[in-house]
Amino acid sequence: MRKLPIRLLIVDDHAVVRRGLKMVLSLRPEIDVIGDVGTGAEALEIVQAQEPDLVLLDMVLPDLLGPDLLPRLRALCPRCKVLALSGVQTASLVRQAVDAGVDGYVPKEVTPDELLRAIHQVMDGQTYLHPKITALLTRVTPLVDGVELPLVAPALTPREQEVLALMATTATNREIAERLHVSEETIRTHVKAILRKLNQSSRTQAVLVALKMGLLELE
Repeated sequence: MRKLPIRLLIVDDHAVVRRGLKMVLSLRPEIDVIGDVGTGAEALEIVQAQEPDLVLLDMVLPDLLGPDLLPRLRALCPRCKVLALSGVQTASLVRQAVDAGVDGYVPKEVTPDELLRAIHQVMDGQTYLHPKITALLTRVTPLVDGVELPLVAPALTPREQEVLALMATTATNREIAERLHVSEETIRTHVKAILRKLNQSSRTQAVLVALKMGLLELE
């Protein structure tokens, strides 16, 4: 018989998402949210110190991708279950997570009831893959010049949209900063966020993907 309550750690780089998840999950008597953190490094510290039963893990963090973090979590706490909750859904990222031993994978747009179903199924020792994730693994992922596209267009902030449009020009980070009247460091932060959301490693690939997905139009 499974031990209750389920001691759960939330790992997501968006504070609003963490607060929302904590609010929903804390209403459940069988779940004890022991913490919420925004980076992989913080997650490793909490897992080592408190050994939660379940880690609810965003697959794209500022310092580590989920598939890279998973083996390190397992090394610190072999019995911990890991349920991926991610807004970035590409076949390669999902496959990497599955290969790394994730116990379940759900998209961020799931309902609270679906999330709870996934949590309980994983804690019962079963693998839970949301139907959307299963479909993703069984279909051919669209490519643009060899670059994999996210199947769901990521949500960019208005400022990220502005930066993305300027990334499509020959403007440097310094020139973009001057144009938008912010610091160059701020622009670097926005560029990193855009690359992370589009699951790309270079500005050129990010612009190419954004054009293909209709996130960007060239004048």
